[in-house]
Amino acid sequence: MSGADYRTVVVKNSVEITPHMQRVIFTGNDLADFPENYESGYVKLMYSNSGQAISDQNQAKEKHLKRTYTVRSFSREDNELSIEFSLHGSKSGPAARWAKSTRPGDKILMSGPGPTKLVNNQSDWFLLASDMSGLPALCCNLEQLPKHAQGYAVIEIPSEEDRQSFEVPVGLVVKWVVNDRPGEKPSALLDAIKSLPWKDGNPYIWVACEFESMKRIRHYMKDSCKIEPENIYISSYWKFDRTEDQHRIDKRVDAGMPSFMQILRKVTMELQKTFSFKV
Repeated sequence: MSGADYRTVVVKNSVEITPHMQRVIFTGNDLADFPENYESGYVKLMYSNSGQAISDQNQAKEKHLKRTYTVRSFSREDNELSIEFSLHGSKSGPAARWAKSTRPGDKILMSGPGPTKLVNNQSDWFLLASDMSGLPALCCNLEQLPKHAQGYAVIEIPSEEDRQSFEVPVGLVVKWVVNDRPGEKPSALLDAIKSLPWKDGNPYIWVACEFESMKRIRHYMKDSCKIEPENIYISSYWKFDRTEDQHRIDKRVDAGMPSFMQILRKVTMELQKTFSFKV
C-alpha cells in the first residue's frame, strides 16, 4: 500500500443497482494487501470540500472530507472491491454525487478497512433492519447466516423501485417498507418491526439506519423487548439534514461522550480554580 494510511484505488466500473443505490467497483495495485473476509467492515474515502475525489498521496495529511462506506464485497482473485452508495436525491452528499458521476479510470484515496459488524450466528433467530444506508451491511450479514436461520429482515426503501433481489435462508422473511421521506418520518422502520410476530428463543438484533430512527428502535428493543446488550448491534449510519462530521458529534453526545466544548469548559474551570484568574 502506498503511503502510510491510504490506498490509491481506481474505479473499474460504476453501476446503478436501483434508483437510490449506486455500486462502484474499485481495483488497483494498492488493493494487493487488502485483507479478505472484511465484508460489512468499513472504509473511508477522501474528498475535497467541493466534492472532488482526492487521489494524490501528498494531500492525504491535509484536511479534507472523509466519508465512511461499507465493504460490500472483495475478491482477491479479481482484485476488485465493491462499495454501494446510498443516494438521497437532491440531498445527496459529495460522496454520493461523486459515485453517480464517476467513470472508469478515476482515482481516489481510501483508508481501512475497519472492523466487521456481523450477527452472532449462534442465536435462535435473527432480526435485521436497515434503511438504504445500512442495506449493504445488512446484505453482508444475510449472506453469512447459516442455512437454517430463522427470523426477519426489515428494509426501509424510498420507493418500490429500490427493492433488490438476493438469496436468504428459507426461514427468514424479508419485509420491505416504503418511506418516500427517509429521515423526515423516522418511525417507519420501527412501526414495521413492531408489526412482526415475536419468535420464541434468544434473538440477535442487528440495526443500521438514520439517527432518529435508530434511537426509537434502540429504546423499543432495550425497554420493551428487554434485549440484552450482548444480543444487539444498533448504529446510526447518517442523520437527516446533518453532514457526516456533524453526525459524528451527535453520536458522541448520544453515547454520553463529552464534546470538545464541554471538555474545554471543564479545563477552563479547573484552570480558574488552580490559578485564580479569569479565562
